[in-house]
Order: sequence, then structure tokens, then C-alpha cells
Amino acid sequence: QLTSPARRSAGLRQTQRDVAPSAPPTPPPVMAVSQAVGGSASQPAADACDPINLKKAMKAFRKRLKLTRLDEESKLGVGPLTSGARSSVVAITPPNQFPTAVWEQLVAQGKLRQAGRGFYALAQE
Repeated sequence: QLTSPARRSAGLRQTQRDVAPSAPPTPPPVMAVSQAVGGSASQPAADACDPINLKKAMKAFRKRLKLTRLDEESKLGVGPLTSGARSSVVAITPPNQFPTAVWEQLVAQGKLRQAGRGFYALAQE
């Protein structure tokens, strides 16, 4: 049996009034600073410095360095008839999705070197 749109919407409005209101949303749990940065409160840097995370951090660092250099080389100041200026970017700030302990561990392993003021560079360059 077909009903008109007005009757169908009136029926919907009636059912919406009959539904009991839901409970107010609960606030998210409060985390300690060390938990928000990338670890539990008891082991803030232990799980962040495992070999898998170090490998991911190194890969992210190389990718950001490569993209920063490409961005520097593609500036308008470099003319198409010149020899093509090489990028002068040597050090960058590391990706912030990894904690500082990861970057310090990579420096201790000799894969990165600190360039000062939060900047890191590849050790072999």
C-alpha cells in the first residue's frame, strides 16, 4: 500500500519523538605526556627505539630529506639554461611522528649526526 510523502515523514517525526535521548558523550581519557609522545608511562623510550621503529624513522628521514632537496632545486631562481644548481640542503628537522629518543638512538648508532638546534643530517655525507 503506497502512502504519500507527507504521511511517511509525519510517521518518521513521530518515531523520532518516541526515542529516548542518549547519554551524553564521555570525555576522552587523560594521558600522561609520555604516553601522548609515543610510549607508556613505564617505558617511554624502550618501545620507541626497537629496530622496526628505527628503520621506519630512518626511511621517513631519508624521504623528507629527498623531498626537501627536490623542493629547493625546483625554485624559480635556477634557470633552465644554467648548469642546474645542486641543493644546498644538508640537514633537516626530523619528522615529528617519532620521539626525540629515536633520533638520538640513530645518532648513537652512527646513522645520523646532529647539525645543531634540532637539525639532523645523514652521517655519510
